[in-house]
Formats: sequence, structure tokens, C-alpha cells
Amino acid sequence: MAFFIIFIINLVEYIKSILPVWKRAFSLAWPITVDKSLRTLMRTTDIIVTGLFSPAAIAAIGIADLYARLPSKIGSGLGSGAISLSSQDTGSGELSNRDESITQAFIIGIVLGIPIGILGILFGYHAVRLLGASQEVAQMGGAYLGIIFLTTPARHAGYIGSKSLQGTGDTVTPMKVNLSANFINIIITVSLGLGLGALPRLEIVGVAIGTAVGNVYTAVAFLYAIYKSSSISYVKPKNTVITKQLIAVSWPKIVQGLSTTVAQFPFNSILLLFGTEVNAAWQVSRRLYQQLTGPFSRAIGAASTIIIGQDVGAAKFAEAKTNSVALLLFGLVATVPLGIFLIVLPEPFVRIFTSDGNTVSHAIWFTIMYGAGTGFAITFRIYSGVFQGAGDTKRPLVAELIAVFGSYVAFAYIGAVFLGYGVEILYASIFVYHLTKCAIISYWFYNSDWIGHAEEMLRERGSIS
Repeated sequence: MAFFIIFIINLVEYIKSILPVWKRAFSLAWPITVDKSLRTLMRTTDIIVTGLFSPAAIAAIGIADLYARLPSKIGSGLGSGAISLSSQDTGSGELSNRDESITQAFIIGIVLGIPIGILGILFGYHAVRLLGASQEVAQMGGAYLGIIFLTTPARHAGYIGSKSLQGTGDTVTPMKVNLSANFINIIITVSLGLGLGALPRLEIVGVAIGTAVGNVYTAVAFLYAIYKSSSISYVKPKNTVITKQLIAVSWPKIVQGLSTTVAQFPFNSILLLFGTEVNAAWQVSRRLYQQLTGPFSRAIGAASTIIIGQDVGAAKFAEAKTNSVALLLFGLVATVPLGIFLIVLPEPFVRIFTSDGNTVSHAIWFTIMYGAGTGFAITFRIYSGVFQGAGDTKRPLVAELIAVFGSYVAFAYIGAVFLGYGVEILYASIFVYHLTKCAIISYWFYNSDWIGHAEEMLRERGSIS
């Protein structure tokens, strides 16, 4: 009894000690959560609207979106470099270095977007067809890709602008910009996709137009917001150390994002071996999982980067370590109940997206596996954010590479196809993926000198003496 009382007292004291960082994380995360919720809702709306056409249309937009996510990973990766450096320099007070890292990220992102956009326009149909999709699916997916890729430079600028402002501690302005952009996107998608009123029914082309308009609006809004800001300025790039560090932090995040997407290409091909309905089922369950858990997961990951980046920038190294654990507990408390919810009640949510019986039966099992991996997924997300705040993006990259290719490619193909265990292995690959990357990143969090890495970067660019 005495032991139990002592345990409760210590637990209460510990909770009191971590409440300040929970409050800090919440103040940063809630605008990002709102932002990502509507962004994810926009993508969910695409699937729901497309689902009114046919399972083939769902498969088309799902496969096309794999390619469409490639440029977003580049923009997001460069944004990760910007948020890492801007959060550190906000903490250290070196605002001139922060402004230059933001400016350089914009320039690099926009320039890289031009050739990527051209490639997407020219080879959209062939890219979708390459994965084994039918001609009907490839035609719809190719049309979608051509329109989306046209706005690649704007898409890069949108990611960079959002994360740059978040790194300074301003998560409200990105929320406002993205909320308005996503609202415009949803309205155009529904109106042109379904042909409401006097508007033409463009189906999947209308869905693509909505996304393209939203991308352009977002880029213009962020560029203008920073131009009019009283605390951030565009500057003439001249510090090559910042360029080197920006690229050093960004490229692993770009490769990490691309690796997840690239691994999903063979995974989609494996799914298609078992039928279009199986592929559509995974698209549905993945979208459902992202809608429920994705917004907060991304938000707490970004908040972890901001908090830890500002902590190490201010040379609060001991606080950075304790705050990291507190952030993990915050993420687990918030997301694990959602995972349990998906395990217990998957079918009603799956039926929001499709009424096809075969698709629903497969989607239920995919959804259960996503729910079971929720705790592992949030752990990886938060510890990745911690490493990113410290400027170390290579370890999360390695963890992602091992997990995604080990589960979505090796485990899925060997088990489902080579050994002939069937679609059940494809369900399990979702859980294996989240478990593997969680185990690897957790080991490195406790057994690597990520604090020392952050301090070295800060000294190199002169942000701390």
C-alpha cells in the first residue's frame, strides 16, 4: 500500500513537471492540427467524390497520387530544412541567419519544381500504366497527374512557406493560409467533379483542377505573407554555410519522403495482383487512417521540431532531452485511443468511402492494422521531429528505408506472392512497417549524440559562440 501511494505521488509530481511543455506543444500544435485536418479532409473529399464514379476511379486517383506526392516530398523536405534552421536561430536570436535560410529554401524549391512539373505533364499516362493499371485507370490517372504537376513550383513554395513560419513559432498564419486554400480546393473539387449547377461534370479532371488552384493560391499567399511580415525579411543569399546546412538537413527528409512513396509503387503493384478492389481498399483505409490520426500526428511532429530546435538554439540541452520524452507521452495519450477506435469500429467509417462489398471487406482489415500500429507511428513521428529539431535527419531516413522496403516490398512480396499466403500478409505489412521504424528510431534516441550534432551545427554557422 505504501509503495502504491509513493508511486501515485511521484506520478502526480511528474505530470506537474511536464505540463508546461504539454501546454507549449498544444499552443503550437492546435493550429497545425486544424490546418492538417482540412488538408486531409480535402484529400478525403477527393476519394469520396471519386468513389461516386467507380472503384477504377478510386484506384486511378490513388495511384496517380503516388506520383503527385513525389514533388510534395521535395517541397516538404526543403521545408524541413527551413524549419530546423529557423527554429534553432529563433532560439539563439540569430534572425539574420534565419531569414537567409528561409530565402534560400524558397529559391531552391521553386527552381527544382520546374523540371519536375514538365516531366509529369509529358509522362503522366505512361507512369500510371507502368504499375500495371488498366488503360481506363491510366487514362484517368494520367489526366489527373498532368494538371497537378503543372503547379509543382507553387506546391514547393507552399510547403516551404508554411514550415518556415512554423519554425519561428508562428503556427497560426500557416493555418489561416492553408484553411482558405483547402476550402477553395474542396469547393472546386465538388463543383467541377460532380458538375453542380451549371458547371460541367469533369469528374477526375475537376478534382485535379481543385487541387491545382489550391496549390497556386497557397504559394502566392505565403510569399506575400512573408514579404509583408514585420519580423521576417527576404535577403540576398550569401552565406554558403547556411546553404550547405540547409541541403544537409533537407536531402535526407526528401529521400525519406520519396522512399516511402517509391516503396508504395511495388506495393501498389502487389495489391493489384489481388484485384482492383484490394488496391482500392488499401487506398480507402489509408485515407481513413490519415484523416483521423494524420493531422495531429503531423502537428505534434512539427511541434517537436520547433520546441527542440528552439531549446538547442538557446543551449538548453538538458531541457531538450526531458521535453522530448514529455512530447512522446503527449502524443501517445492523444492518438492511441484513436487507434483503438479504428480496431473496434472500422466498418462504418470504411463505408463512408465505398459501398462495394469486396472493397469494404478488405478495407476493414487494412484499417484494423493501421489502428494497431498507431502508437508505434506516433513514436516515430515525434522522435523524428526531435532529431529534425537537432538538425539530424539522417537517422530517421535510415529507419524509414529499412522499415518501408522491408515491409511494403520484401515482407509483402515474399509472404503474399512468393510463399502464397495471400492478402492477409498485405494486411500485416502495415503493422510491421510501423513497428519496425518505431523500434529503430527509439534505439537511436537513447543511444546517439543528437544534442552534440545540434550544437556543432549552431557553432558552424555562428549562431552560438
